Amino acid sequence: MPHSFDPAVLAPRVEAILREAGRIALEHFRPGRAAAAEVSYKHCGSPVTEADLRVDAFLREALAPLAPEFGWLSEETADGPERLGRESLFIVDPIDGTRGFAAGDPCFAICVAVVSHGRPTLGLVHAPALDETFIALVGKGATRNGAPIAVSSRKTLAGARLAAPDALAADLRRSGLAFAEMPRLPSLAMRLLRVAGGELDGALANRNACDWDIAAADIILHEAGGVLTDFAGRTPVYNCAEPRHPALAAGPPGLQRELIAAAQQGKR
Repeated sequence: MPHSFDPAVLAPRVEAILREAGRIALEHFRPGRAAAAEVSYKHCGSPVTEADLRVDAFLREALAPLAPEFGWLSEETADGPERLGRESLFIVDPIDGTRGFAAGDPCFAICVAVVSHGRPTLGLVHAPALDETFIALVGKGATRNGAPIAVSSRKTLAGARLAAPDALAADLRRSGLAFAEMPRLPSLAMRLLRVAGGELDGALANRNACDWDIAAADIILHEAGGVLTDFAGRTPVYNCAEPRHPALAAGPPGLQRELIAAAQQGKR
């Protein structure tokens, strides 16, 4: 496949691979109870399960032949500098929301993005236990299970449905904002996609989210009419030497700017 790949051609092939990856994950998933998978911990303290590693290995083997010239970045694969010289790459999270997955929470997802020149051009997120698949191609809109999705049409942040980590939610309350605080989902990608689908009016994420956590959800949110930026209004750039990001805010453009302003005011 040449560098001028067609996302519309690639998307159904990647979707079929994601669905198979979902079946692998479900072999280990136990709703409401501990997963049937060995759990270990990385040096940073975050968990990794046998399922994460199996899905990661499967995805790399299955996706690489679709675009041999692409680089690769995954949460569960050792990183290397060679990806930095690639025009395009796959960015993968084999299981986003591992803690929830290990505890039997169905809100986990498998994420694949194609990033070219620092921005995603194709994003797919498959939540097998919820039977939800989100797909977006740059300039073509976003879908969930084949149906178009769009962000909330809400015009004011007061009373909005928001999800945020505890510290950031506290900042919002200190700003004087009255809002409907929704449970924070264990998968950051799914949190952003609840904004993309309009179930949430906005969401915040702590600093240190990584490329694999957000790249696929970023383009889906964007194509659904929303925005994802840091608190300075900067859009994430992917495939940098350091794949971590500052604190982030997601929502419809007007609400997202108001959300950032409230979070910053609450810190003063």
